Amino acid sequence: MGAMIPYWFTAMTMKSVGKAAMEMVEEVKHQFATKKGLLEGTPGHEPADHQRCIAISTNASLKEMILPGLLVILSPIFTGTFFGIEAVAGLLTGSITSGVQLAISQSNTGGAWDNAKKFVEQGGVKINGVVHGKGSEVHKAAVTGDTVGDPLKDTSGPAINIVMKLQAIIALVFCDFFLSLNKGQGIFNIAKG
Repeated sequence: MGAMIPYWFTAMTMKSVGKAAMEMVEEVKHQFATKKGLLEGTPGHEPADHQRCIAISTNASLKEMILPGLLVILSPIFTGTFFGIEAVAGLLTGSITSGVQLAISQSNTGGAWDNAKKFVEQGGVKINGVVHGKGSEVHKAAVTGDTVGDPLKDTSGPAINIVMKLQAIIALVFCDFFLSLNKGQGIFNIAKG
């Protein structure tokens, strides 16, 4: 169960980034549709409402982290309360073991996809002597990879470190409570094997 938590957390944060990005896209589309001449220098220029975009980003970053945060905070509490301290130790071991690997993997993968897009845009990809830069099919594929890579390296990868730390701190804070439940065996009183 512990090894699954970093993957579940990653899925939740990646989905959250996508939802927040779509809200931003809808706002930009709305502003282009309702304001005249958003580009400076055009007749009847109306400035874009940057504050609205900032508010969307801020609100989404707070709102979308509620469920992933609850997952991280409640998992050791739930495990210790119902299954005892040995189950919490197993949960933390699994979470840390898979979390370290996942954090390193996501940060490196996201960075690689980001750098691949930049490499293509600089004209670094040559196939049969033909440079495949911006606008090519190779560039479109690199942009797709970067769309996944950015949230991996900027959101999910770094956040896994906090997942591991926060679960361990919550387990320590509630340790006395866990020990008070059937001498550390939890509400289900799972006997030592």
